[in-house]
Amino acid sequence: MTFDRSIKIAPSILSADFADFGREIRAIEDQGADWVHVDVMDGHFVPNLTFGPPAVKAFRRHVKTFMDVHLMIAPVDPYIEAYAEAGADMITAHIEAGPHIHRTLQAIKATGKMAGVSLNPGTPAESIEHLLDLVDMVLVMSVNPGFGGQKFIPSAVDKVAKVRAMIGDRPIHIQVDGGVDPTTVGPLVKAGADCFVAGSAVFKGGSVDRPEVYGANIRAIREAAEAARG
Repeated sequence: MTFDRSIKIAPSILSADFADFGREIRAIEDQGADWVHVDVMDGHFVPNLTFGPPAVKAFRRHVKTFMDVHLMIAPVDPYIEAYAEAGADMITAHIEAGPHIHRTLQAIKATGKMAGVSLNPGTPAESIEHLLDLVDMVLVMSVNPGFGGQKFIPSAVDKVAKVRAMIGDRPIHIQVDGGVDPTTVGPLVKAGADCFVAGSAVFKGGSVDRPEVYGANIRAIREAAEAARG
């Protein structure tokens, strides 16, 4: 994937219809999604349980854009290869998930996949300063991970700005996940973020039989983001 800082909307399929993932994925892509975001949770690192590698492999058959797999699991290292083989394009691990995040990122890179590092709301931006030459993306959580539909935490904006300053001219995306919608995306864009995960804000009101609602929701977020960029 060629690097650019254009606005990217990455709907989280955690908010999709679990009985119809294939059509849901095709619907959001047809309606303008740039990436497909897959939230992997283990019921241990976060208080929810979602998708194992076989499920991600099944999703892969339907994803035509870019599959962004966010591992909210601990330990994470034993599962990296399985998610890589399942078809992830990007694998993101949490700095809080284990004592050796540098090794974790090396392991992701060794699979040939892009590597992301994620920060929970209580983790300072400075904690990733010495990891930036290993990553393709920094994911700033703007809610505490584990559930969809949570309220946006405003301090994420300042954290994004700090991450952007640290990145400098490195080709690293800044992604934000949690409470992203047309009312919150503007300050994040101004702070330096370029990729936005949205679950309920994309899927609300729509369905595979009414995919145009997904399109309208995606456009609303993108338009607010582009307006903030100027």
